[in-house]
Amino acid sequence: MKRRKFLLAAGIPVVMGTAQQRPNKGFVVKANNSRFQEKTLIGGKNPNDIKVSFQDTEGSLSIFTYTGHEKGGPPLHIHPNQDEIFFIIEGEYLFQVGSDTFRLTSGDTIFLPRNIPHTFAQLTALGKMFFLFQPSGKMEDFFRTLGSLSSNPSPEQGAKIFAEHDMQVVGPPLSY
Repeated sequence: MKRRKFLLAAGIPVVMGTAQQRPNKGFVVKANNSRFQEKTLIGGKNPNDIKVSFQDTEGSLSIFTYTGHEKGGPPLHIHPNQDEIFFIIEGEYLFQVGSDTFRLTSGDTIFLPRNIPHTFAQLTALGKMFFLFQPSGKMEDFFRTLGSLSSNPSPEQGAKIFAEHDMQVVGPPLSY
């Protein structure tokens, strides 16, 4: 049985898309740059740079750095197909994972399992995080879509964008 058919028959999600063959050489993405020299600004002012792309990993992983220049965060949401890991580089963040909340600062790491409602809020005026999705899913395109907006979307627009990228909004952003 071919691998894709086997995985589908076993109920294991198979990432579709335009993933290319893995590179046969290592690469470096310099600080404040993105893998493909694209600028993605969330809310028009918060860089969210791709460091390792689904194209590099055949869809198994995407890695980003985010620099926040404002407090707040996304609505409570669910990724049915991706686990997330965040590593705090700078600033202070409040995370909600299911019914648990956690305060994180520089050097802290948090794991967010798929299918568990979660969100975060940046508590300081400046924050920086390294984060990843496994598998990649549609997350790179999600951030590109957000980056194409000149300001943060309305809750209704945001929920539609989340749904188009295989996520579900299940509550408001954190109050802090």
